[in-house]
Amino acid sequence: MATPGIDELAERLGIPLSDPDAVRRAFIHSSYFNENPTLVSGHNERLEFLGDAVVGLIVSQLLFERFPDEDEGFLTARRAALVNRDALATLALQLGLDRYLLLGRGETDAGGATRPSVLAATFEALAGAILLADGIDVSAAWLQPLFTERLLGPGEAGAHKSAKSRLQEWSQRTRHLKPFYELLETSGPPHEQLFRVAAILDGRQLGIGEGSSRQRAEERAAASALQQLQPVPPGGA
Repeated sequence: MATPGIDELAERLGIPLSDPDAVRRAFIHSSYFNENPTLVSGHNERLEFLGDAVVGLIVSQLLFERFPDEDEGFLTARRAALVNRDALATLALQLGLDRYLLLGRGETDAGGATRPSVLAATFEALAGAILLADGIDVSAAWLQPLFTERLLGPGEAGAHKSAKSRLQEWSQRTRHLKPFYELLETSGPPHEQLFRVAAILDGRQLGIGEGSSRQRAEERAAASALQQLQPVPPGGA
């Protein structure tokens, strides 16, 4: 059985890999295992399950710390953009993980080594293997720089910003003030409340928003304020 060159892979990833067997399993597709049950003891799907959680945790912490003023909706959207199937498949190719894949003949003939779902699953399985072998600190040492680079890559620094962020950047740059949000009204039963919020800057009410949570209402109030302040560019410049 062809196996990954562990030293070469460790150099590519920039971290030590102390458990070669776990790393090798991360590259064994179920199609290979099904065709060669006597050659390998398992495939990578359980590691993929674990790695999905590891990647999500590391990226969530990265976003939480990098964007302290953003709400849950913004953080969720940014995480989804960073850890979706195509994004992880791109990372897998950039790291050369496709070179180590073990696929069954049918999967190989069908182009499995370039299939985004297979590549993304392999990336997650490798993350799971690294966690099991070397712990969360080594996992973070590998994953954090990878995703920080993508977070701050060309065009990313100003992309996907929430209306609240854009309004705050504009107000601090032009007025040297921060907007604040005043709760005007809460209505409806406890399980179905509606919040009404005003975005206020320098004593002036700039916009009003409503939503099922105060955070959503504030975001909509900020969006309304930005419309009133046109021609402020969408990116806050």
